Amino acid sequence: MRGTTIAAGLALVLALGACSSGASDQAETSGAAGVADQAAPQKAEDRPAKAPDLSVDQRAIVYTGSITVRVDDVNAAAARTTGIVAGAKGFVGGDQRTSNGANGSSDATLTLRVPAASFGGVVDQLAGLGTEEKRAISTEDVTEESVDLDARIKTQQARVNSGRTLLARAKDLEDLVMLEREVATRESDLASLQAKQRRLADLTALSTITLVLLDPSTETAPASESGLSSGWHGFLTSLNVVAVAVGFLLPWLVILAIPVAVIVVRRRKAKTV
Repeated sequence: MRGTTIAAGLALVLALGACSSGASDQAETSGAAGVADQAAPQKAEDRPAKAPDLSVDQRAIVYTGSITVRVDDVNAAAARTTGIVAGAKGFVGGDQRTSNGANGSSDATLTLRVPAASFGGVVDQLAGLGTEEKRAISTEDVTEESVDLDARIKTQQARVNSGRTLLARAKDLEDLVMLEREVATRESDLASLQAKQRRLADLTALSTITLVLLDPSTETAPASESGLSSGWHGFLTSLNVVAVAVGFLLPWLVILAIPVAVIVVRRRKAKTV
């Protein structure tokens, strides 16, 4: 009887691994024959569906901005900037300055991270450091992505829990190895989703402001240089997206590589025989 239960559990695990997260969650709820139900404290159908709060004050918004200000003393203005950011409970994430010999710094570029609620006020205070020459503000609504991540994490956590339940009940060594591999894959996927959620939470909680301070004698960067800077920033952003995607797919590629390697080795042995 136990062997039949384990075999059924393994069939369920393999079926779940081939389906998407949403379909897998439904299959476990309906087809686990008591195993998945015992792992979950409450059935999904017993919980009333609750729509996410998408009102304006509850939306997840990523604020980014840049401002160029011409000041009499770059170093003094940079010191005042640190005070403004600290007063808003933020911090300076980067500080690059160009020396102007005995006269101090000719320009400075500061990367500031401030709470989203203080974003507008901080930008206005920075403009008051001197003569504002350029300002650019952008926003990105990531509410849907945030809600989707929350749902996927809950689903993946349920899949991890059900896999651990099957693993705890397995007795056969082969079943243990297969279930351990499946649980490890599910845990890796869950960790990847949680890392993405933390990154998104950081971007929405803390806004990014790039402040450029120029002294009276420093010329504004030419348009071609600004375009190059924007292009480089876009390249880095795209590279970050690719890195996230590769990190998400890497565990699956490793799992798939193992059986492929076994098949190749067996075929080579068969040819030599």
